[in-house]
Amino acid sequence: MNLRLRDLREDKDLTQQFIADMLNCDQSLYSKYERQIREVPLWVVNKLAEYYGTSVDYLIGRTDERSPYPSSKIREVSK
Repeated sequence: MNLRLRDLREDKDLTQQFIADMLNCDQSLYSKYERQIREVPLWVVNKLAEYYGTSVDYLIGRTDERSPYPSSKIREVSK
């Protein structure tokens, strides 16, 4: 997953600091996510997938399709 996080961030010319601020964490922690030193929490993966307009499956390497799922296939999770 680390290469995809970095590639997506760099494709948008964003800094690690920008993404860390969006996630409300330190830049050093986000850097560890990209380098696979720390496991990325599911809520972070989900938030990044939404931000980048892709699927969680793409971020974790289960598919090479960058496009997100059609909204008709996404089900709401009750809170």
